[in-house]
Amino acid sequence: MRRTGSDMSKLDLDNTMTVRAKSRMQPRVGLEFDSAEAAQAYYTSYAAQAGFRIRIGQLYRSRVDGSIMSRRYVCSQEGFQTPMRTGCPAFIRVQKDDSGKWVLATMKTEHNHDLYFSGEISPPIIQQKALPDPKPISAVSSRTTGIRSLEDDDLSGDNHNIDLKRLKQEEIESKFEPRVEPFTGLEFTSASEAYKFYNIYAANMGFKVRIGQLFRSKNDGSITSRRFVCSKEGHQHPSRVGCGAYMRIQRQGTARWVVDRLSKEHNHELDSPYDTNQINSKSFKEELMENLDLHETNGGFSLVKRDRGSGIGIGTQWYNVLLEYFQTRQSEDTGFFYATEVDDNGRCMSVFWADGRSRFSCTQFGDAIVFDTSYRRSSYTVPLASFVGVNHHRQPVLLGCALISDESEESFTWVFQAWARAMSGKRPVSIIADQDKPVQNAIAQVFPGTHHRFSPSQILAKERENLGPLRSMEEFKIEYESCVSQSQTASEFNSAWGVLIAKYNLEENTWLNEMYEMRKSWVPLYIRGTFFAGIPVDGDLKSYFGTFLTPEVPLTEFLTRYTKAIEHNREEERNEDSNSFDLQPVLHTKDPLEEQCSRLYTITVFKAFQQELLESYNYVGIKINMEGTVSRYLVQRCGNGDERNTVAFNASNLNISCSCRMFEFEGILCRHALKVFQVMNVKEVPSSYILHRWTKNAKYGIIRDVESVGGSKDLKALMVWSLREEACSYIDAGSASIERYKLAFEILQEGRRLPWQISFLGHHFWT
Repeated sequence: MRRTGSDMSKLDLDNTMTVRAKSRMQPRVGLEFDSAEAAQAYYTSYAAQAGFRIRIGQLYRSRVDGSIMSRRYVCSQEGFQTPMRTGCPAFIRVQKDDSGKWVLATMKTEHNHDLYFSGEISPPIIQQKALPDPKPISAVSSRTTGIRSLEDDDLSGDNHNIDLKRLKQEEIESKFEPRVEPFTGLEFTSASEAYKFYNIYAANMGFKVRIGQLFRSKNDGSITSRRFVCSKEGHQHPSRVGCGAYMRIQRQGTARWVVDRLSKEHNHELDSPYDTNQINSKSFKEELMENLDLHETNGGFSLVKRDRGSGIGIGTQWYNVLLEYFQTRQSEDTGFFYATEVDDNGRCMSVFWADGRSRFSCTQFGDAIVFDTSYRRSSYTVPLASFVGVNHHRQPVLLGCALISDESEESFTWVFQAWARAMSGKRPVSIIADQDKPVQNAIAQVFPGTHHRFSPSQILAKERENLGPLRSMEEFKIEYESCVSQSQTASEFNSAWGVLIAKYNLEENTWLNEMYEMRKSWVPLYIRGTFFAGIPVDGDLKSYFGTFLTPEVPLTEFLTRYTKAIEHNREEERNEDSNSFDLQPVLHTKDPLEEQCSRLYTITVFKAFQQELLESYNYVGIKINMEGTVSRYLVQRCGNGDERNTVAFNASNLNISCSCRMFEFEGILCRHALKVFQVMNVKEVPSSYILHRWTKNAKYGIIRDVESVGGSKDLKALMVWSLREEACSYIDAGSASIERYKLAFEILQEGRRLPWQISFLGHHFWT
């Protein structure tokens, strides 16, 4: 039996294991081991004799100190991640007890596949090779050209590039102490040494490594930090599951790299340990060039256009299914639109589609949209991105969907352009989307002038990653959130930010510096002045697809669940339409403003307005100055002098504006403006402050004019759809009973005869 730990030789293992694997004792609950490695070795040996292989499964850590308290070892055919796996349920789980022993707690011995004959396979190699210690490695110079512009001599600490491929495995491992795991503060003499170390550690643990992000100095452009990540990090490929395991090294001085951030947690099962001779055949520089798509030109290296993958990654058969679905929908819905991006080799890269209803919805609710790419943060089978707006009931409304081939700027640009074409060139006032550079650049290119606001959930994740322990300090957390959320003016924010950075010595924090430069895309102060349909600054719009589309949904069920989600949301919208027309909201005052808005707004929006109106009675408005016809009021809450807002009111045209910017952000008048209306005895909300998108008549089926749909190009298709939608609702109501059917049929006949009774008007109507 091969050793499984730094202090566990073959003899040690035989002496410390309570039960010896070679006896082929059947696993049983209560079986004890001196270590998790001993349990793994036992199960490996048992599996080899029984006729199957094992893999390392999940682990569970203590919430107190983070130590591993439980481990699962599973049959190698557990799960369905590859076609070879059958979802085998066989496993053992060992748990650490108070005495330090590892006890077999639960198990299952049944397999759902054929086993090998006993002895047909040999036990997998589970020996974990020695891990590197951060002792200096002598630099071995190798001549490379043209790479300086990319690496800036950061592959070694002494400005000489190291070709680790020329170092024999034994030479590398001989320079490290055995069983060193990465930890914060671990030092290396070069990025190459750190990369090699992490590769060997990964091989012993059962995962593979990719080169992640790098950060450069703003002074001289040199690389200041690097990330090495699990190969399953991200979602660019179906095999990747967004794993968060990584090691980041930061440069300190000219010849020292230090691990400053680290995560050892994987969100997937690890494989059996690899042979490090196979893992480390490539040097850091070779791996780097593969990641950057370099090719040799005139003795040097230069970037070439990245191969954008093999399309949307879900196969030609799936594309054919989609195409059939699009064609079927187009025959049913004259407003259905779809577009495909095809590369020079005929591969389908990305797909966009929107039905007539989504396109019509955009004419009313395309002013503020969310570009939802949740698939990027979870291991979704289908790379679905959706354009979602907010309807007149404050519900999410679908404005189009796309399957994205990769996360390049080219892909996002194409998708945004396809959406704009489908929506007759409409540009949203605002868009909420991820802050990644490819997304930012694509939005700036296709939607110039649109206010791009970063996704709050992504910002929170970035804060956790880049602020680390500071987020757990109560004092810092209060000061940080106060600076970001409570600043009322730009100077106030800048002052508070500067104090925060200086107090906690964060001048070199690259992420904070970048976020300050992009403050207009995430700080509430800069967001409130733009219309975002009231989507909370610190929250996301409710997911349109909800539980219908989850990461685990297979391709075969995607279209079925996608259709059900649309039907569900549109049924909820129809219910709210009915409620808004059929139900009379309860009025709480005799204020004519309340009665006016109860007739115009949908129930949901009216309740929001009503709340502001009721709150206005708790405020006092004091005129502070007057310039011509414009009066300025200080509006503050009774008994609370801290909450103050300034309202400007023009008596000549009834224009009003408040420093809280609620109307600009949400499209509903705030309590401060309503208080001034009360002071000035205004009895009706001016029409300019009743947004049509929040009214009952904003419901689908009503086209006000050609301009409202973006021009005459798609007017006929949209009119056909809207009339059909109204007709379907009418038919549903008319088919409820024989009496309703007769009445509905008579009304339809009368409606058809009416134009002919007025011959002149009828002639022009039908022609």
